[in-house]
Amino acid sequence: MAELDRADVGAEKDVCYQQHAQLRVAAELASFVEDEVLPGTGLAPAKFWQGLASLTDTFVPRGRDLLEKRAVLQGAIDEWHRCHPDTASGAPVPFLREIGYLVPEPEGFTIGTQNVDKEIAQIAGPQLVVPVLNARFLLNAINARWGSLYDAFYGTDAMDGEAPPTGDYDTARGAQVVSRAKAFLDDAVPLKSGKWADWTGGIPPLANPDQFLGTTGENLILVNNGLHIEIVIDADHPIGRTDPASIADIRLEAALSTIVDLEDSVAAVDAADKVAAYRNWLGAMRGDLEASFTKDGEHLTRRAKSDRTFIDMEGNACALRTRSLLLVRNVGHLMTTPAIILPDESEIPEGLLDAAITVAIGMHDLRRLGRLQNSLAGSIYVVKPKMHGPEECSFTNDIFNAVEEMLGLPQNTVKVGVMDEERRTSANLAACIHAVRDRIFFINTGFLDRTGDEIHTSMLAGPMLPKAEIKQAAWITAYEDRNVQIGLACGFAGRAQIGKGMWAAPDKMHQMLTEKASHPASGASTAWVPSPTAAVLHAAHYHRCQVAERQQERSREPIASLDKLLTVPLATDTSWSAEHIREELRNNVQGILGYMVRWIDHGIGCSKVPDIHDVGLMEDRATLRISSQHIANWLQHGIVTRLDIDEALHEMAAIVDAQNAGDPSYQPMSSNPRSSIALAAARELIITGTHQPSGYTEPVLHRARARAKAAMG
Repeated sequence: MAELDRADVGAEKDVCYQQHAQLRVAAELASFVEDEVLPGTGLAPAKFWQGLASLTDTFVPRGRDLLEKRAVLQGAIDEWHRCHPDTASGAPVPFLREIGYLVPEPEGFTIGTQNVDKEIAQIAGPQLVVPVLNARFLLNAINARWGSLYDAFYGTDAMDGEAPPTGDYDTARGAQVVSRAKAFLDDAVPLKSGKWADWTGGIPPLANPDQFLGTTGENLILVNNGLHIEIVIDADHPIGRTDPASIADIRLEAALSTIVDLEDSVAAVDAADKVAAYRNWLGAMRGDLEASFTKDGEHLTRRAKSDRTFIDMEGNACALRTRSLLLVRNVGHLMTTPAIILPDESEIPEGLLDAAITVAIGMHDLRRLGRLQNSLAGSIYVVKPKMHGPEECSFTNDIFNAVEEMLGLPQNTVKVGVMDEERRTSANLAACIHAVRDRIFFINTGFLDRTGDEIHTSMLAGPMLPKAEIKQAAWITAYEDRNVQIGLACGFAGRAQIGKGMWAAPDKMHQMLTEKASHPASGASTAWVPSPTAAVLHAAHYHRCQVAERQQERSREPIASLDKLLTVPLATDTSWSAEHIREELRNNVQGILGYMVRWIDHGIGCSKVPDIHDVGLMEDRATLRISSQHIANWLQHGIVTRLDIDEALHEMAAIVDAQNAGDPSYQPMSSNPRSSIALAAARELIITGTHQPSGYTEPVLHRARARAKAAMG
């Protein structure tokens, strides 16, 4: 095995490469695969590397052709707008069909996905997305299958919109929490007569006796709409001591599934980053992932919890799942990684590497090689983002067919989630689903990436509405409706998830309780939440709404108009005041800088970033994409100038610096702007926004992060 030094590829300046088949593999990655991934799977190292080399031979040229097609279609749309400067709308449907942007609708069909876990196919409930590189957060998410309703009410603004109290336990607030939680029980599992506040113990006389499942110790296990509820009985607990039934807590089944993210919420630019990500995914699949940390002066080690049992009414022991079902989000088709170098000296497509290694790691669960079990149905769940249209979905399907053959897995062991977040995908959604019809388990909507692609696709059509107004534009309703309607028409009910996007304000739980009820009411069977606590609160929505019934109702609706979906959110009146434009620009720049400085300088891919009003918002690459594309659009059409952008960058850099003043490792941008890699990258992302592929942020971010890592030595 030859050892090769490579000093000219991306961030891998001093990395030692090893020759495996026709591939030059970073030694760190090669050792990880051979020493940690392959043992127990029955896969010999030589066969694995030869199989991966064969994958690159087959799929790298196809992938490059698909990326070129994206550019050709975008060029045709740009040219149409140049030739029709006075048309206050996007390129028309006949033109989009002519150039192949829109494809013919497939005849009616039903997806054929088999062996899907009940958390995906049968039960509606919250879903977490967690960055794979943060082991502590990952374990929090794994263990977020259950959570305390008492804690969720007490520790957030959920009940009254007021910030939670600090200091010693507030007995008055505690009484409000108990009252609110028992009112929840009155709605979800009502008693035959009376209220839960008056119940004094024993087997509860439920209006529907089938909702009582059994006991675990003294605790009671109930169920509603497929979701479990645990009533914790403890007469010695400070709260249980004063309760007429000794109820110390009410715990809800919350995060049924978690997307372990290798994409938008992580910063992985080289082999070391990729190995760290894969190692955490391996630990999650095996159940032996650990995270040690110090909290309030106490050293703690976190692990994944084991399943429990309860005793049913016949005295039988029944399993009670305590861990969130794990899915893994690979990267899309655009980016490459220097973790492996191909024979032509190019980098391997990162998504192709993810496909091979994350599925190989998933075999540890299928072979029951670890301490815990993830999928009871014997499937590996891969969420695939940023695909443009059915050809790219078909490409993904072929990749996983080949990966399964390479690893000796039955066909369609790998299930694929299609993120409906690009304009060409949402406009051709039925055809995209058809391309992966025997392995699809999930579709969802994502306002941020979808809006970023909306802006980029129609960049030359005219200036876009302010960001807040885009959320109210006509195409959004069509987008959200079509996602549910098309999914149901393709047979998702009882077979696969239909999802909705993230609640981005983790400190605004009262508002979330008000607004996010719309997601199950829409017929979606899951929606993203930003924390385990938010999952508990969002679970209450699925107790109030029987999603299966809503899906039956919505399946009778006609599918929302394609013309409405393709209506571009252009501003018909741009006579905004200078102050309005300045505030829109400053708010966008604030989010960009607050996120990018952490991504580039610290490798943090998902952050709670204060906005211009100091409201903490969850930011990832999708939020960065929409903000940078929005400014690029306004620059393109003269709403703002480069001078305006530079002034906003320097002004907001000082504000972001002040917001991070308490971080001793933070590197200020405003005091020495010429040396700030993050500030320069933010400017590049905005100024060159019209030329970034599909408006994506990854190329700029990866280059800047690689420079920052090199500067740190």
